[in-house]
Amino acid sequence: MSENRDPQRATDNRDWRIIALIGTGHFLSHFYMLCLAPLFPVWREEFGVSYAALGLSVALMSAVTAVGQTPVGFLVDKHGARPYLVGGTTIMALAIAGMAMAPSYWMILVLAVISGVGNSVIHPADYAILGSSIDNRRMGRAFALHTFTGNLGFAAAPPVIALLTLWIGWRPALALVGLIGVPVVAAIVLQSRILQDQVKPKDKGKAQLARHVLFSRTMLLFFAFFLLSSMAGSGIQSFLITVMDKMWGVPIAVGSMALTGYMAGATGGVLVGGWYADRFSRHYTFVAGLTATCIILLLMLGMVRLPDVLVPVVALAAGVTLGASRTPRDVMVKNAAPPGQMGKVFGFISSGLPLGGAITPVPFGLMLDAGMPWLVLPCVAGLLALSLLCAGSARGEALRAARTAAPSPMPAE
Repeated sequence: MSENRDPQRATDNRDWRIIALIGTGHFLSHFYMLCLAPLFPVWREEFGVSYAALGLSVALMSAVTAVGQTPVGFLVDKHGARPYLVGGTTIMALAIAGMAMAPSYWMILVLAVISGVGNSVIHPADYAILGSSIDNRRMGRAFALHTFTGNLGFAAAPPVIALLTLWIGWRPALALVGLIGVPVVAAIVLQSRILQDQVKPKDKGKAQLARHVLFSRTMLLFFAFFLLSSMAGSGIQSFLITVMDKMWGVPIAVGSMALTGYMAGATGGVLVGGWYADRFSRHYTFVAGLTATCIILLLMLGMVRLPDVLVPVVALAAGVTLGASRTPRDVMVKNAAPPGQMGKVFGFISSGLPLGGAITPVPFGLMLDAGMPWLVLPCVAGLLALSLLCAGSARGEALRAARTAAPSPMPAE
């Protein structure tokens, strides 16, 4: 049956092609963010620099990505997402490939900054395209697969870079993974006709108000929601193994299995959340219930001496519940964004994720140094509870704004 005779099938096929294109670029974005750390031991010998200096490369890339997302979001909303997506993906890929020829560590730092500039495009452009191109019937699954491919990029980078370095050396390894971005860019260019840009509001008054959307209570609360969630997640990822060891004497191998279970659960959980978001409209209720469940599970790990066999199981369940809450959270933000403003909204709000990841490791590390491992997981649970309060308040503000702007449709719960 031809696409002309079956327009629904044509729409379905187009949506999955778009999801695949955007997901592949998102995979590369996250892969490049974690492809430098496995090279630190090699670079320390090659360039004769300290581990602190080596850490600066990752810090610079992350910081530039976080800071750049919001201004790029404004550009995406003004000029369209497609050229920025192509340009940003090209820049970050070539910067990584360029590190293969770096004569000194200072050049690697410069290229890390350049790669961060390219990476800053990904979130605002991706969400603007997905929100404008994908049928609302599968928007939740589109957002879920977007998050899922990014998590896969994080997971794949360390072993792939380590194996390639052992096999062909670090310079050819970086050249290879960087140049993989070229066919991805080519695919985006060749398929760009199916990537839709946002429809800009025709009402000049609404357009003027939309420019100040980032200063609204709704978006500031959503930013706090993302920030606090990321702070909590960073605490779990950084110190779960150490806390289990110091508090309960859980063997390192079991603690590692618990962390792996948590990460796997969080990654797979986003797909569950995407399925839910496409079938039901009570998004906040779902997010609240799952986050509360995750809080209870984390408090169990931090306050009850569980049998070793149960520690990974409880951590896996905590990861699933928290991961499943992420996609409805993204859909809530999409529904609250004014027309034509998704670039800046997602650029601003998602910048809370790397910022949150940078805030918590030091204070949680200080708790451990002070002999208070018992405080870490309750603090993580507290951060999640605060994030839930911010999400509820943001939802309330979005509903009030929708009623004020009637007859505009009210965002889903």
